[in-house]
Amino acid sequence: MSDAASPITPDVVAAHGLSEEEYARVLHALGREPNLVELGIFSVMWSEHCSYKSSRLHLKKLPTEAPWVICGPGENAGVIDIGEGADGQKLAAIFKMESHNHPSYIEPYQGAATGVGGILRDVFTMGARPVANMNALRFGRPDHPKMKSLVKGVVAGIGGYGNCVGVPTVGGETNFHKAYDGNILVNAMTVGVADADKIFYSAATGIGNPIVYVGSKTGRDGIHGATMASADFDEKSDEKRPTVQVGDPFTEKLLIEACLELMATDAIVAIQDMGAAGLTSSSVEMATNGKAGIVLDMDKVPCREEGMTPYEMMLSESQERMLMVLKPGKEPMAEAIFRKWELDFAVIGEVTDTGHMVLTWQGETVCDIPLGPLAEDAPLYDRPHLSLEDYKAWAAVAPLGDVPPSADLGADLVKLMGSADLASRRWIWEQYDSQVGADTLQKSGGDAAVVRLHGTTKALAISTDCTPRYCYADPYEGGKQAVAETYRNISAVGATPLAITNCLNFANPQRPEIMAQIVEALRGMGDACRALDYPIVSGNVSLYNESKATGGGSAILPTPAIGGVGLMEDHSVMATIRFKAEGEAVFVIGQSNGHLGQSLWLREIHGREDGAPPPVDLAKERAHAEFVRQLVAEGKVTAVHDVSDGGLLVALAEMALAGGIGCTVEEIGDHFTAFGEDQARYVVTSAVAETIQAAGIPMTRIGTTGGSAIRGPGFAVELAELREANEAFFRDWMAV
Repeated sequence: MSDAASPITPDVVAAHGLSEEEYARVLHALGREPNLVELGIFSVMWSEHCSYKSSRLHLKKLPTEAPWVICGPGENAGVIDIGEGADGQKLAAIFKMESHNHPSYIEPYQGAATGVGGILRDVFTMGARPVANMNALRFGRPDHPKMKSLVKGVVAGIGGYGNCVGVPTVGGETNFHKAYDGNILVNAMTVGVADADKIFYSAATGIGNPIVYVGSKTGRDGIHGATMASADFDEKSDEKRPTVQVGDPFTEKLLIEACLELMATDAIVAIQDMGAAGLTSSSVEMATNGKAGIVLDMDKVPCREEGMTPYEMMLSESQERMLMVLKPGKEPMAEAIFRKWELDFAVIGEVTDTGHMVLTWQGETVCDIPLGPLAEDAPLYDRPHLSLEDYKAWAAVAPLGDVPPSADLGADLVKLMGSADLASRRWIWEQYDSQVGADTLQKSGGDAAVVRLHGTTKALAISTDCTPRYCYADPYEGGKQAVAETYRNISAVGATPLAITNCLNFANPQRPEIMAQIVEALRGMGDACRALDYPIVSGNVSLYNESKATGGGSAILPTPAIGGVGLMEDHSVMATIRFKAEGEAVFVIGQSNGHLGQSLWLREIHGREDGAPPPVDLAKERAHAEFVRQLVAEGKVTAVHDVSDGGLLVALAEMALAGGIGCTVEEIGDHFTAFGEDQARYVVTSAVAETIQAAGIPMTRIGTTGGSAIRGPGFAVELAELREANEAFFRDWMAV
């Protein structure tokens, strides 16, 4: 029996992830009952992963425009103006962050690898050569029986794919918390650079123009991947292994070069990568964006397996594939390019004026869907959500209350620097090729990664960040803080923050408390972006990150991961975190009030996750960052580091370890000032302290660099002891 003739029963509808109400919408859109191919197409296009049906209403409230924004949300990636290149050509940075959470839990190596491959395609699809990869990873408890293998698999997958494809992995973040025991998060980000007048979009136009399939052949891997990514995990999650795609980075490299070569001609009308939902989403999005129709001959789709049906071809998420609309007569030239790079090339259809997606196979029409209703009738939910006040009552985070004094600030510092969240990530980043391309100026270990724009004095600064424990306790303040921290990190290296992408990781939106996390985190993000003039130009939403699998049983912490990009006009004055010399003055910029609520110190030393997160004053964030950027530009500071997880003493320890030089501080007398996580703060060092004018910015001299230890009132810790504690976690964990 063919796909088209298979009966549609309530069980079949439910298996495709559609509710009764959504299936009624399908019937209304078609004016008849769908066949299996059509049901599959509606299923993936209306999945949470593809349609954003629970979040779209709230995403529309985010600021997305600025004079330097060339293209905001809605395309494969965001595009910003970064000025002139070496030859006077105007340049653009193109970037986006994506999730590959569920696949990475089921099959960590391939899940993470294909996450990297997918985000690379989103960027080079638009005409950019990828110049940097980042990642944001969240794992469960290190002592969880699955966690070591998950960490090893994910890190190997990221490195294995990125290293082979020749794009440097230059930074990221990795956190651990029990809330991710059964549902890890793997968020990947790619940044590329293109000529600003050679950006490619996805709108299919030109009646009769050929539709071309290029890249790898289609297999049965990844079928229902988008649907799987839009559902909770359960005890049978391992059975979903066939829904995880398999990647080939060597083919991806060939695909990048072939696409960029064809893009240098005038042949391409539109281009779209085959990501989630594969051929379905790419063809539907191209036709919808171009307000056109599309007809595809499924007999012409290159397949690597015998007997594949249209249903399988349309829903496969096989990797390293692209769909293009070409100008008429350009097919032979395009084919020659792709054949030269040993890639498949096939003309599989054409653009029509019908407004329908029509699929033919073996002489029959097996699908005929009006594209307007497929997009316009897609579900859009204003899901019930708690107020922020009611959410906090539900979350039941204990008030901070009394905090016992520290018995030994030095001992606390050693314990913090050895904890899973602050330990050296050397074991991770040594597996990544960070120097391929020879343009990486800063990599993992600093505040932001920095990548030179080849042949210019300019560089891009890139940071990923989020503090999920803050977001759980107060999603509004947590959303603000995630944006503000990337802004600080980029400012700390001397770059001007320009725009962000995001990956919004949450649990089941059908729970009002989870929906409250989404709504309030987005409200906080929006307020921060407006106040900092730091728009959102692309992103991804990953919901249903909730596991009933063994060891999980709960929702993840709300994790709106932010990827920020900034521009440095002259990388010769770039700042780094390491202490440079002995005898330099150490300053704190910003106010230290000793906020210990939701601090790492409270959690790691006392086992408590209590209190409200630190409030974020956006006016201060902007003013302090602008001041820091001015100091860097004028060469008045020798080292800069933002103060975040672990507070002031941890920031000093990281600077000291990076430079191999200690410091003596006079102004850290208790655990509040040592480990409080007040925001809008930086540590800077200067050899010309007397020339620094704070211009109304709170700025306190707290000490002097020098020696082989970090010393303060009543404590002293040798750098050698700190370094051993800092390096031991991953080294010892992975050695067993």
